[in-house]
Amino acid sequence: MSISRRTARSVRILGVASASAALTLGLAGNALACNISEFTAVAKCDGTKGVISVTDKDPSGVKATVTVFLESNGADEKQVGEAQEVEGTREGVTIDFSEDWKPNATYRVHVKAGNQVDEDIKPNLVTPSEACESPETTTPPATPKPSEKPSEPAEEPSKPAESPEPSESESTPAASTGDNAPSPAGDSNLAETGSSSNTGAIAGIAAALVAAGAGVMFALRRRGTANNR
Repeated sequence: MSISRRTARSVRILGVASASAALTLGLAGNALACNISEFTAVAKCDGTKGVISVTDKDPSGVKATVTVFLESNGADEKQVGEAQEVEGTREGVTIDFSEDWKPNATYRVHVKAGNQVDEDIKPNLVTPSEACESPETTTPPATPKPSEKPSEPAEEPSKPAESPEPSESESTPAASTGDNAPSPAGDSNLAETGSSSNTGAIAGIAAALVAAGAGVMFALRRRGTANNR
């Protein structure tokens, strides 16, 4: 039985359409599949604490398990925390691993998403050259206990007692009062006899009276001699 030309043409068109549909479905399936390139990791600081953040930008939303390891000499030294699950979106979903990372440290981030992904993010994560800043701690001044007394200030050295200045009467030597020194007139003798300072005037008056009497006597004697002649 021969196939007509029309039938052959119809089969050919159907085959082409089927192939195109298969190709389209295949491309769509690859577009919705989870891929390791959709995962990124970075080391950063959350305040004063270090964290490692992993972001999943898988539009298909396939659930993935992320595990982080600290590397040393090309081998795993320790696992950072527990493995975490993430379901990505076109905008991206981020999960954080708390880790006090050191500068220039290397971390391996492994992702497993069903049967589609089971590998590490390449290249390995290397932390920044500067660590997170630690908060400055200030020590408050010590408060003395109630029983403790505040220290007393040191006593000033006592000044030497100042010698009193000699008075004028003590500093000036007394004048020599020897027996041979002449005494002022009218001092000691008058004081001993009880005479007052008017004795000189009285003596002068007495002398004048004696002289006057002698003159009267001389005048009377001459007069008597003249009468006898």
